[in-house]
Amino acid sequence: MFNKILIANRGEIALRIIRTCKEMGILTVAVYSTADKDSLHVRFADEAVCIGPPSSSESYLSIPKIMAAVEITNADAVHPGYGFLAENADFAEVCAEYNVKFIGPAPDMIRKMGDKITAKETMIKANVPVVPGSGGLIKDIPDGKKTAETIGYPVMLKATAGGGGKGMRIVWSEDEFESNYNNAQKEARASFSNDGIYVEKFIEEPRHIEIQIVGDQFGKVVHLSERDCSIQRRHQKLVEESPSPFMTDELRDQMGAAAIRAGEAIKYEGVGTVEFLVDKFRNFYFMEMNTRIQVEHCVTEEVIDHDLIKEQIKVAAGEKIEGGNYFPSMHAIECRINAEDVFNDFRPSPGNITTFHSPKGYGVRVDTHVYAGYSVPPYYDSMIAKLICRARTREECILKMERALDEFIIEGVKTTVPFHQKLMNDKKFIEGDFNTGFLASFDMNED
Repeated sequence: MFNKILIANRGEIALRIIRTCKEMGILTVAVYSTADKDSLHVRFADEAVCIGPPSSSESYLSIPKIMAAVEITNADAVHPGYGFLAENADFAEVCAEYNVKFIGPAPDMIRKMGDKITAKETMIKANVPVVPGSGGLIKDIPDGKKTAETIGYPVMLKATAGGGGKGMRIVWSEDEFESNYNNAQKEARASFSNDGIYVEKFIEEPRHIEIQIVGDQFGKVVHLSERDCSIQRRHQKLVEESPSPFMTDELRDQMGAAAIRAGEAIKYEGVGTVEFLVDKFRNFYFMEMNTRIQVEHCVTEEVIDHDLIKEQIKVAAGEKIEGGNYFPSMHAIECRINAEDVFNDFRPSPGNITTFHSPKGYGVRVDTHVYAGYSVPPYYDSMIAKLICRARTREECILKMERALDEFIIEGVKTTVPFHQKLMNDKKFIEGDFNTGFLASFDMNED
C-alpha cells in the first residue's frame, strides 16, 4: 500500500480523497493555487504545497509544478480526481517515468478512450453497440453530407477530442449542415486544439445512462450497476440517480455485460464509467468511456454501500477485486449545488459565502469544501457542493431530497438549490418521465 498520496486536484473531490486516505492510514499532500489557500482540502491534508496563481494553466494543469510538489514531499502516488489532468495520458506517463503511481489506468488506456473515434472502433471490436455514424473523421463538408444522407437526418456533429458539450451540433437537414459543421469545427479547435469532427445518428428522446466499472491488474472487470444522468443543461449533468427509473432487470444485465466487455477490451485498470445513450425503445448505444472517478460516484456508493475511492486506491496498489457485480439495494439521488443564478440563465455567481448550513439526518450526505466565510473563486467550475439522499424507494428518496433542500441554507452567492426544489416537485420528474431534453422546456421563472 502507498505511504503518501498527492492529490492533483482541488475542492470537494480533493477533500473526499483525503478522507478516504486518512481512514486507510495513508498520508496526504494537497496542492493549491493562491485562489484556494483557504479551501478545506488545504486545511485537512497532512501537507500542502502552493503550485501557482489562480489560472488553471499555471497551477492545476501544470505538470512540471505538480511533479515538483511530488518530489519535494516524497509522495509515492498521485490521485488526479476528476477534471484537470485526470484523463491526461501525458501526465500518467510522466508519473511512470518518475516511478510514482498514477491512480488510474495506464496511458494507452486513456488514449484509446480519450479519442472518440478510436474508442468507437474499440467498442465495435468488443461487440458493444455503438451509434451508427461515419466510422471515422469526416474529410470535408461534402463527405459529411454524404454520410449524413446515408444514416439519415437528424445527425449529431461531434468533436473527436470533445467533452462538456463542446464541438457538438445537431443537424436536422442538409441545408443546415455546412454552417453547423463550421461552427463545431471552430469551437473544437478553440477548446481542444483539435478540429477533427465525426458524424453520428442523433438519437431522439434519449436517456443518458452510465455503468460504473472497476478493473484490477489481473484482468478482472466487474460492474457496479447504473446511474441515470439524463437531467442535463447544455450537456452538463445537474442530477444523477441510481437505479434508473427507466431500467429493467433485463436491460441492466445487457448494459452491465456490455460495459464489462468494454473494460476487458482494453484490459482496464481502475475505476471507470461506460456511458450509453438509451432510446425510448430501450436500445442502448456506447457514447464514451470516462477513465477516472466521476462527480456522481457518490450515488453508486450510497446504493451499494461501497467506498469507490478506497477501491480505486486498492486496485492501483495491486490488490485484487473481491466479489462480483453489484446491484442497487437502495435508491439514491444526487443534486449538484452550483454557485449559479438559476433565474438569470444559470450565470456563475462567485463571491463570499456569508451563511452556510448543510442539511443532516438519516440518509442525507453532503460533499463540499466550502463553509461560512469561504470565498467562491471565479476561476474554476461553479460546483460548491453535492447533496446526496438515500432511501428504500425512489418516492421516499425524492421526499427526503425535498426536505434536505429546504434545510440547505447558503447566503452570499446564488445557487442552484431553487432549481432542484422545483424539479423535485415536477410531475414528470416524479413519474420518471424524462430524457436528456427535459430541461429545454423546464420553466425556471420565479413564481
